[in-house]
Amino acid sequence: MKSFVAFALEGFPLVQAGDDIAMLIVETAGKEGFEIEDGDVIVIAQKVFSKAESRVVRLEEVVASKRAFELAEKTAKDPRFIELVLRETRRILKVSRDILLVEDRRGLVCINAGIDKSNIEGKDCYALLPENPDVSAEKCRVRIGELTGKSVGVVMCDTYSRPFRRGQVNFAIGVAGVGLFRDYRGREDLFGQVLRVKNVAVVDEFAAAAELLMGQAAEARPVIVLRGLRDVVIRYSRQGVDELRISNEEDLFKDVL
Repeated sequence: MKSFVAFALEGFPLVQAGDDIAMLIVETAGKEGFEIEDGDVIVIAQKVFSKAESRVVRLEEVVASKRAFELAEKTAKDPRFIELVLRETRRILKVSRDILLVEDRRGLVCINAGIDKSNIEGKDCYALLPENPDVSAEKCRVRIGELTGKSVGVVMCDTYSRPFRRGQVNFAIGVAGVGLFRDYRGREDLFGQVLRVKNVAVVDEFAAAAELLMGQAAEARPVIVLRGLRDVVIRYSRQGVDELRISNEEDLFKDVL
């Protein structure tokens, strides 16, 4: 019988700037009597990396630009918050009341450039996404290997809305040591029909599966270990989240926004 299992590391400490995330993972696992194994996929909430990498900003330290004030009127948001979004933005896609949809500097299409204050301590403090999520994930993967001698995959996840669907889902925004896709193209289905477009983004499925245990509120479970997926863990890969993005030529919705 095929199966995989997911483990939540309970008792994970609140992360501070400069913390060694990999060390915290290994130490927390040890306290729980849990051993990291070869082939584990470790899914980690983005906020953990943002805090450790000093990507938390106080609004009182932000000076809003003229452009920020203009957009603040349209969105009914604090112009200092809008200024933070603009600094992280490559291009603005949609502006309306309460909505500022952008393509951020990493190429992620998201509301408010992924900036928010959930699970961030301090009044008017906001977390920005890590500068380079793939690099952060790779450093964590290598460090876990140094501490445990095990070869694992690391997925950094964050929660996003989806076009034409209600609710939000965890997606991968940084990856290391994990294959991104399970490609079925060219294979036959049960009845001999050749599959032509099935190329499943399994790394996003890992992120979504982890959220079932991770939660979004006060659960304090930002690290989930998926086990039983050894076939997707690879020692080294040049693939990053850029591989998940479609080109402008492939974008079916570019004239809709």
